[in-house]
Amino acid sequence: MAKGRKVVRKRKVKIDPNGLAYVQASFNNIIISLTNQQGQVVSWASAGKAGFRGSKKNTPYAAQVAAGDAAQKAYDAGMRSCVVYVKGPGSGRESAIRAIDNSGIKVTKIKDVTPIPHNGCRPPKKRRV
Repeated sequence: MAKGRKVVRKRKVKIDPNGLAYVQASFNNIIISLTNQQGQVVSWASAGKAGFRGSKKNTPYAAQVAAGDAAQKAYDAGMRSCVVYVKGPGSGRESAIRAIDNSGIKVTKIKDVTPIPHNGCRPPKKRRV
């Protein structure tokens, strides 16, 4: 007896001209997500997805390429302005914001949401190089 094929349908995300951009910059990689006002992801990109490997993933150029790729997809979908939320200590934070702005999406506000411990966990021991 033949089994019926399961049809996988993509959910259609409603795209507003105003959106949100989340830039998560760690020491090893950078991840950019552009969402609508409800938080549904319109497009995303990372330095690893853009083809960078190893220590090249945490460079400002890799962040610029990844942010430009994600912003271009969101611009084509209809996004025209966004509020940027930046999280993490990575080196590509400013270049990612600049790339989003250069792609045609107007950056209206930049907010740093990096979590700061109020004397929480013990930090890792210092590196001896």
